[in-house]
Amino acid sequence: MPHYNAPTKDMQYVLNDVLDVKNSSIPGYADLDADSLSAILEEAGKITSQVLAPLNAVGDQEGCHFENGVIRTPAGFKDAFEQVKEGGWTGIDCDPEFGGQGLPYLVGTAVGEMFASSN
Repeated sequence: MPHYNAPTKDMQYVLNDVLDVKNSSIPGYADLDADSLSAILEEAGKITSQVLAPLNAVGDQEGCHFENGVIRTPAGFKDAFEQVKEGGWTGIDCDPEFGGQGLPYLVGTAVGEMFASSN
């Protein structure tokens, strides 16, 4: 079975060294240091490789079903979504006024790429 390894080091390199986001005028980076960015990307890498990626086979084999007016997702999907939701990953780059974490859009894009790639 294939294993997903999130490219967190590559993402850190692009954001920190290529784009130099810390010294840019991109909104939101003034308060985000390299260690915090690294921690965010590493945690996203963990949930995508340990929680989401293993569901690929289950999702392909079981699929979703519509029964008696209710949509049933494959085994493990509901629990995985709860972990994603509870971890605050769904609104990582959204305005805190609306329940988000207010992180820069590029961080949300990097995290979103891991989520999309892992499953």
